[in-house]
Amino acid sequence: MTTRSSDAPHLPRSAPIEAYGKGGFAFADMSHRGSLLCLPDAIWAWDVTQSSQIDEYSLDRVFKAANAIDTLIVGTGTEVWLPPRGLREALRSVRVVLDAMQTGPAIRTYNVMLGERRRVAAALIAVP
Repeated sequence: MTTRSSDAPHLPRSAPIEAYGKGGFAFADMSHRGSLLCLPDAIWAWDVTQSSQIDEYSLDRVFKAANAIDTLIVGTGTEVWLPPRGLREALRSVRVVLDAMQTGPAIRTYNVMLGERRRVAAALIAVP
């Protein structure tokens, strides 16, 4: 598995997620099929399709941008996922709080926090 489909982001800034489902997302008058990694400075394709693939490697961009992030919202598709202690501790060591939930609630939480101009990122697994 690789963390990057491309070295270029889909969008060079953050943006609210306007819609999701059918394996993708809509944001900033764009659509994307597959999972997304939404960081404060860009929105990227994310090659994760199930929560068991979420680890430090798949979240490499989050760790690199940690100085601009206080909270990472993880949308786990339709699954309920308990993040491994080691991943939580690794994120905590760079001062990022991980909050995992299904993708629908994750998008709503991300959009609210983004609207409040909070230092938030989201890792969102696409749902069918």
